[in-house]
Amino acid sequence: MSTAQTTESESAARGAARVEWIRSRMPLLAQARAELAVSRPFAGHRIGMSLHLEPKTAVLLETLAAGGAEVVGTGNHGSTQDDVVDYLKAEGMTLFGRRDDSLDEHHANVARVLDARPDMLLDNGGDLAAGVVARGVTASILGGTEETTSGGDRLRGELAGAVPFPMIVINDSLLKAIGENKHAVGQSVVESFMRITNLMVPGRRFVVFGYGWCGRGVAHYLRALGGKVAVVEVDELKAFEAALDGFRVSTGVDLAPWGDVFITATGHPDVLTMEAIDRMRDGAVLANCGHFPWEIDVAGLRAAATGSREIVEAIERIELPGGRHVILIAGGRMFNLAGREPKGNSLESMDLGFLLQTLSLERVATAAATLTPGAQPVPDDIDRTIARRMLAAMNASE
Repeated sequence: MSTAQTTESESAARGAARVEWIRSRMPLLAQARAELAVSRPFAGHRIGMSLHLEPKTAVLLETLAAGGAEVVGTGNHGSTQDDVVDYLKAEGMTLFGRRDDSLDEHHANVARVLDARPDMLLDNGGDLAAGVVARGVTASILGGTEETTSGGDRLRGELAGAVPFPMIVINDSLLKAIGENKHAVGQSVVESFMRITNLMVPGRRFVVFGYGWCGRGVAHYLRALGGKVAVVEVDELKAFEAALDGFRVSTGVDLAPWGDVFITATGHPDVLTMEAIDRMRDGAVLANCGHFPWEIDVAGLRAAATGSREIVEAIERIELPGGRHVILIAGGRMFNLAGREPKGNSLESMDLGFLLQTLSLERVATAAATLTPGAQPVPDDIDRTIARRMLAAMNASE
């Protein structure tokens, strides 16, 4: 056996051990796996996937495979965990991509997924749906799911009217918004900030861009640990809610001289601008937890820089004119998954979120004709079924 094969085998063994622990703490998917192994709703279907490839995702893929699915997939840019990919490939799954792939390589991996001609999509950010539309092969797709708000925005924006098959947007689920986006993203972002930077939260000034479910969670978890938190929000109603929740609310430019750490959570491009960065104090920390690495104007920042260097993995010091510098975390990518030693959201929240994926895909596979074309929320009966199962798993009545 070659050295490369040995290394890959060792990597697969590490991935298997990590997945074993995760699997043992995801009871909702365990129940679904047993049910789907009997009903086999995905038999004869090939699911094309573009989703963060990490241990919790592996348990989702095992669940879909138990239901008869053939999965051909890739990860998202910068968040793939290679040992998990090696484990899944050793189990016979067809997966593309590595953690250090460039953005162009990631796009090539998405194309390879579409080359496999899936008839269902498990999308994250709308890349697969956009690719199907661009290739003009929409008639071959039965339907699918979209994980993110960012992808839902694409389906309802640039892809509106171009997707003739149903795409269930998982982030439209109130169940997911509460369980995963507010509480799990809030927890994982704050935990990732502390783990990557080793900086304290109490007394530090944080500016959170966006007061949707994710931004709301980040702001509340930071304050719970003693952080001083301000919110940037362009939607008047959400800004009003943030103010009533006790946060300072203003613009990014106004808050730039005040903040120590700036975290974007909006799903929209260029919300943290160079105009704001130019007003920040020396040593300000910039981080993004949105799906796409476009919320911070990284291109403008690099164009203005007089120099830069990576201090340690995922921590880059960027020198600016006048002797100031800022710290950029994970290159502006989703730092709770793309940063050093990524953990992502809690096991329980992803058990809930991935059961939403599983049952929504089952609905597409078995009853696509009952769904409308294009982006749509998770069917209410699926939400309520999972809520009951989650309450039981939490022993909430005790």
